[in-house]
Amino acid sequence: MAKKKEVEEVKKPEPRDVKATAKTVRVTSRKAKLVLDLIRGKDVKEALGILTFLPNNAAKITYKVVKSAAANATHNFQMDEEKLYVKECYANEGVTLKRFMPRAKGSASSIMKRTSHITVVVAER
Repeated sequence: MAKKKEVEEVKKPEPRDVKATAKTVRVTSRKAKLVLDLIRGKDVKEALGILTFLPNNAAKITYKVVKSAAANATHNFQMDEEKLYVKECYANEGVTLKRFMPRAKGSASSIMKRTSHITVVVAER
């Protein structure tokens, strides 16, 4: 008869970093990076305060991503919201929508509508 092997329960390590991503956002990654540079390393509450009063379109989207990352940390991993800070944030290029504008003499020029993927990583201090 085959012996039953004792199975040890493997505990998953506590995650230190929690992230949230917004994909194919209609903001160029270059403009999004300007906003992300302002909040990198700040506490989540301070970052949300900064993003609230920025006039950029990228700030509104980044606000939602930071809020989502904080919610992921508190609800999924029981982290303390007061101790959270923005550990990393970056914007990568997404797909580019190619459009054409008619020009003189029957020609056309291309218009590149760029998108980006905005990622925010939060962690506890």
